[in-house]
Amino acid sequence: MKPSGQPLPGSPGSQALRDPAWHSRVALTILALVLLWPMVVASDFRPWSLLAPNSLDAAGRFLASFLPPAHDPDFLKLVAHSAWVTIAIATAGLTLGWLGAVPLTLLATARLSQSALGREMQLAPTIGRRLVRALLVFLRSVPELVWALLFVRVVGLGPTAGVLAISLTYCGMLGKVYAEILESGDPAPTNALLANGSSRLGTFLYGTLPQNATELVSYTVFRWECAVRSSVIMGFVGAGGLGQQMDMSMKMLAGGEVATLLAVFMILVALADGTSRVLRTLLNRR
Repeated sequence: MKPSGQPLPGSPGSQALRDPAWHSRVALTILALVLLWPMVVASDFRPWSLLAPNSLDAAGRFLASFLPPAHDPDFLKLVAHSAWVTIAIATAGLTLGWLGAVPLTLLATARLSQSALGREMQLAPTIGRRLVRALLVFLRSVPELVWALLFVRVVGLGPTAGVLAISLTYCGMLGKVYAEILESGDPAPTNALLANGSSRLGTFLYGTLPQNATELVSYTVFRWECAVRSSVIMGFVGAGGLGQQMDMSMKMLAGGEVATLLAVFMILVALADGTSRVLRTLLNRR
């Protein structure tokens, strides 16, 4: 007998327990696997090679060289200076990127144009807005590591290349996301100002910015956290900071120094993550 409380097969209760969209979910899962498989093959992804005896032996010897971590006072002073340079690169690069992203956002946002009211725009403004969006696509499509490689050839080794690389890539990222945030808000205040003859800048300051300020600042703080990580990576191509010091330590096979640098890097990322989380929490409470 069927236990009490459970619906019989074919009853309305049993039909309610079934997922009505399971056919589409299974079909989408199969389609995703079919599309993913050629990519896995093209990338030559073979994780089982990590378990090969020679790979395990090399990994064991590499990890054993980490102990004990380097703790020489002179080296720790050098690490502290490199960590400070890393934060400085991230902050300066993001600031320059932000200064470029704000005016580009004002030009690229359709919500701040007369087209938001259903009016036909002239040819020149339309072309201008499309060119600005194309510039944002170009800036963010080139990774900051590639920009760093180019600037190292131009300005030489050091933090300047890292600052310029972050500023260009993050200008494109900030401008694109800022425009999307502004266009996703309530159009009523913006449209009211535009309909009464307000300028693009005035509409932004008094109609669009107030309702999206928290989200804009939150995303900017998140990008600063990402810039800290990027500045470390760019150090491997000579852009200064912790990454450059780690590259030199690895080339000298100084496992203890690498262990110390990794620990400082993890602490730095954790502090950046904690700082951004606190700032976002404070902004959301306002």
